Amino acid sequence: MTDDDAWGRDPQIRSMRTVFAAIERAQKEFLRTLGISPVDPRLRRFRDVALTLFERSWVAAMRRGVETGDDPAAEIYILCLARALSMRGIEIPPASLPGNEELKRLVDEVTA
Repeated sequence: MTDDDAWGRDPQIRSMRTVFAAIERAQKEFLRTLGISPVDPRLRRFRDVALTLFERSWVAAMRRGVETGDDPAAEIYILCLARALSMRGIEIPPASLPGNEELKRLVDEVTA
C-alpha cells in the first residue's frame, strides 16, 4: 500500500470533505443547543429525512445560483434537520436556526 492518495488531492473531493466537516460541526452545535444527545437513537430517522430534504434543497440552491460553499451547505442541512425534527413534534427555537433568510425561504419552498 502506498501513501499516494489520489482522492485526497482531487479538488472536488477536498471541497466535499470540507463541506461534510462543516455540516458535522454545525449539526453537533445544533443538537447541543436543542439538548439532544448525538447518540439519541431517534436521530437515525431524523437524519435520513434531513438528508433527503438537503439533497433536494442543495440542487435547488445550485440551480438558483445560491453560493453553495461550506457555510451555506451547513446552514441548509441544519434547516433540513430542523424540519425533520419539527415534523415529529420536536420544538425548534427560532434562535437555534441559521439566520440566512434566503436559505430559509429556499428550504421552505423545497420542503413544502
